[in-house]
Amino acid sequence: MSVDNLDFYKVLFDDLDPESLKKRFLRLLLKIQNVDRGSIWVKQEERYVCVESLGSPTDIDIITGASISTDRPSIVGWVMENAEMTVAEAGMDPRHYKEFEKDMKLKSAWITAFPLILKNGEVYGVVQLIDTSKDNKRLDLDKKYIELIKNIIDIGSIAMSNALYCTAQLERNLELEQTLGEIRGKVQIIGQSRPFIDVMKRVRDYARTDFPVLITGESGTGKDLIATALHNLSSREDKPFVVQNCSAIPDTLLESELFGYKKGAFTGAIQDKTGLLQAADGGSVFLDEIGDMSLHLQARILRVIQNSEIKPLGETKTSKINIRIISATNKNLSEAINKKEFREDLFYRINVLPLHLPPLRERKKDIPLLLNYFFKKEALKLGVSQKKISKKTFQYFEDYQWEGNIRELENFVKYILSTIDNDIVGVSEIPDHFKQKEIIQSSAVNTSSLTDEPMSADKSIAASAAESPFAGYSWKELEKDYVVYLLNKNRWNITRAANAAKVNRSTFCSRMKKLGLNNR
Repeated sequence: MSVDNLDFYKVLFDDLDPESLKKRFLRLLLKIQNVDRGSIWVKQEERYVCVESLGSPTDIDIITGASISTDRPSIVGWVMENAEMTVAEAGMDPRHYKEFEKDMKLKSAWITAFPLILKNGEVYGVVQLIDTSKDNKRLDLDKKYIELIKNIIDIGSIAMSNALYCTAQLERNLELEQTLGEIRGKVQIIGQSRPFIDVMKRVRDYARTDFPVLITGESGTGKDLIATALHNLSSREDKPFVVQNCSAIPDTLLESELFGYKKGAFTGAIQDKTGLLQAADGGSVFLDEIGDMSLHLQARILRVIQNSEIKPLGETKTSKINIRIISATNKNLSEAINKKEFREDLFYRINVLPLHLPPLRERKKDIPLLLNYFFKKEALKLGVSQKKISKKTFQYFEDYQWEGNIRELENFVKYILSTIDNDIVGVSEIPDHFKQKEIIQSSAVNTSSLTDEPMSADKSIAASAAESPFAGYSWKELEKDYVVYLLNKNRWNITRAANAAKVNRSTFCSRMKKLGLNNR
């Protein structure tokens, strides 16, 4: 053997880049067997594909990337299916696919092919070493020598599979981070607490369907951002997302905004107007503060949900629409139903998938993250330096009830950056309209352990980040969520979803099956 052990292990374990490893491994094997052509093949769907080859430049162009149907007899196919090495005389062996070499300058004389096997015994590829010499005497077919090469290939097979696995894991982790990033970053949703994680799990699940969602929660909890996330993570993300606040405009104007009108429908209707519901066809409609909608409009919205059709003001005909209704309210609709202020039948139509947003006082671990985000965001807008928060002030924030929730926290940051010159925000800088007497009194009893030593928002985050955004997930749950996300994004087109995941379609289908996902 013309290569020593040090060179051998250096080739296999120098790095974990699968692309360079394949080429170096194949070059090593050609050197050991003293031949000029070699190739590595894998099975992709119904074909065997060459993923790496070495040899004459003209022949490499033909071999690399080429494929052979699994229906045709081939040495690669035989080794792949039987998980055994073989030696074949080209042209004489019935397994040799002669047509494959018709455009090559150098024809095969003798072929040795070895399976690439995972630790679990599964064959994932085949390596071929080919003698193209005129005298056909370069391959050493001695039984002991072949057994030695087989052992080398077995070791190299594991090295390559590990490299491929590591690369796949890195890519998968990146894709999962990007998926969660879409939930967080696309609509600026911030949080790490258990209540926040539970809400986002439900958002992810709801986004897979087209059923109506009712978002409830106190004012300032971010219902509009959650509605946007539901749309962005759904199969409708490329379609319109229309928002209408039901309490912001008079009832008659709200009706014309939602349903549109025909020219002459009322005084001032000088031309046809398309309503928001029709404009959102194919997408999602977010009806914010639906609890403030009049009973008359509630009846019209009910018919839209029931029949998937609308009729503009002044129009005699209805037209079909395809929209998803997302509603939100800070009111107790059960009480409103008892008071005859909200239709019970509409409530059950819009509350198919309920989603309650917890108040900020139940998400205390999220306060450092939110403070950091708002301080950076608003400081950048104003062109001022970011403030630091004293420990005593931070303690105050944790005790504060935040009746205005995230919106109140954001307003506090804006006030501090606009009015306070100090770099450190102490309790004395907290404006009176943010203070609660009972909290200040209770804090005064135990202030000896608190100082105004500055605590940056970043340090606050580190101190409270006991849970990561992935807390509560198993690897299987994350993988399943990612696969479903890709399927929804690509309208359940498995080929496009597999391409987006940068894996073979057969691999993607295999993972779907193991995760319990069936093609629609």
